[in-house]
Amino acid sequence: MGDGLKTQLVSAIHLQEVELQEKPADKKQGSKNNITADETFTVEEAVETIGFGRFHILLFVIMGSSNIVEAMEIMLLAVVSPEIRCEWKLDDWQVALVSTMVFLGFMVCGVFGGYIADRYGRWKVVFGGFVWSAYFSLLTSFAPSYGWFIFLRSMVGCGVAGVSQGFVLKTEFIPEKHRAFLLPLASIFWMIGSMLIILLGMLVVPTLGWRWMIRISVTPSIILIFLFKFIPESARYNVSAGNIQAAVATLEKIAKMNRASLPPGRLVEPAVNERGSWRILLSPSFRRTSLLLWYSWFVASFIYYGSVLSSSELLEKNLLCVTDADREHRVKHQHEDGLCYCIPFALSDYQTLLISCLGEVALIPINICLLNVFGRKMSLTVLQLLSAILFMILNICTTMLGFTVLLFLLRSLVSMNFNVVYIYTAEVYPTAARSLGMGFCTSFSRIGGMIAPFIAQVLMSKSVIEALSPFAVACVICAVGNFLLPIETKGRALLQNS
Repeated sequence: MGDGLKTQLVSAIHLQEVELQEKPADKKQGSKNNITADETFTVEEAVETIGFGRFHILLFVIMGSSNIVEAMEIMLLAVVSPEIRCEWKLDDWQVALVSTMVFLGFMVCGVFGGYIADRYGRWKVVFGGFVWSAYFSLLTSFAPSYGWFIFLRSMVGCGVAGVSQGFVLKTEFIPEKHRAFLLPLASIFWMIGSMLIILLGMLVVPTLGWRWMIRISVTPSIILIFLFKFIPESARYNVSAGNIQAAVATLEKIAKMNRASLPPGRLVEPAVNERGSWRILLSPSFRRTSLLLWYSWFVASFIYYGSVLSSSELLEKNLLCVTDADREHRVKHQHEDGLCYCIPFALSDYQTLLISCLGEVALIPINICLLNVFGRKMSLTVLQLLSAILFMILNICTTMLGFTVLLFLLRSLVSMNFNVVYIYTAEVYPTAARSLGMGFCTSFSRIGGMIAPFIAQVLMSKSVIEALSPFAVACVICAVGNFLLPIETKGRALLQNS
């Protein structure tokens, strides 16, 4: 009996020791599983964890190339103006109306495109913009009359409005610390587009005419239509729309390309029911920002296209050092019998325009430094004030070399300003209204683009100083407005909702 009890006690002790060894391990494993199941992350955390890699290089090249398309369609107006003026015997106001109609199409479709992008996705709007702008740009080359030309160019403006939403799509994939570096570099693609259309004008227009120049210029759009399939829909948009599974699939694909991993746990972020609502833009949180931004975008476009078209007009009409244009300059494009007087660009004029285009990227390092050191608000203020000074200096009589240098610096400043206002707008609004906010801003900017031709191309013939002064005054007022912006986005994560 005693031996039996002793054996049972020994067996019980051994069993208890085994349980003590196994239970902590089991408890630890169960705890680990519970932690993994309970851990969550947001899209912002996933984007920051994945970091910069091969996907972002692909994104930068393809989405940056959309700026080539946009630049070629817009800058085409400066190159083709002397040609259509001659072919259809146009007055100055009729030439200016071409640019105005393009920006009118951009303005009308900008808000609509932003609403569609917030409601149904950024990718659809950008892809549709590529197809639309390429189709109507090609049709422009077959325009039988001036009326058809301005109608078709306004349709191109609608397509370009959709393409411009690519900036939002690109911004939503880039980690915060890389935005101030990568987004300004997009100016390189705009410069490439501007230079391509000028080179086409130089090589094709004298031999084949402006119609073939437009047909050839459609090529980049067609190429990008096929390349755009490599760009996914924004994960931030998918989350706001409640499509968590699609967002996770996109983030996993990006992580795989970048040879990184997602944060532990599962993606949890509430859907946003009120997407694409203008009420968000005018809510107490964003009302002051929106009003100031609308004016800032108006001025950004006003001075950018003012500088482009002013330089084209000064060269075409030989208005350098002419303070009060006499009758010879005012009727430069007309004979006494009213027929068109054709003065196409000379080779030196194309060269001056090419050099000025280089100004758009020459000061990118300074732009990056301004953004990282002083932030977005102060960068906008400084750039606007410097632009005002340069516009007034253009009134000083100088040599062609001096004019080229001044134009180079002016194009640098107005391009940098446009770049910073793009970045600030994409960062300040929440995902629920980011595309709509961008759409409203770009629409206001096109009002500036619509007015600029009548100042730069019509008023310029009467007085150079009267034509350049409105641009300088607008810059000074805008600088004050930029200084009063209530939100600084430097170092801040992108908001998902308001």
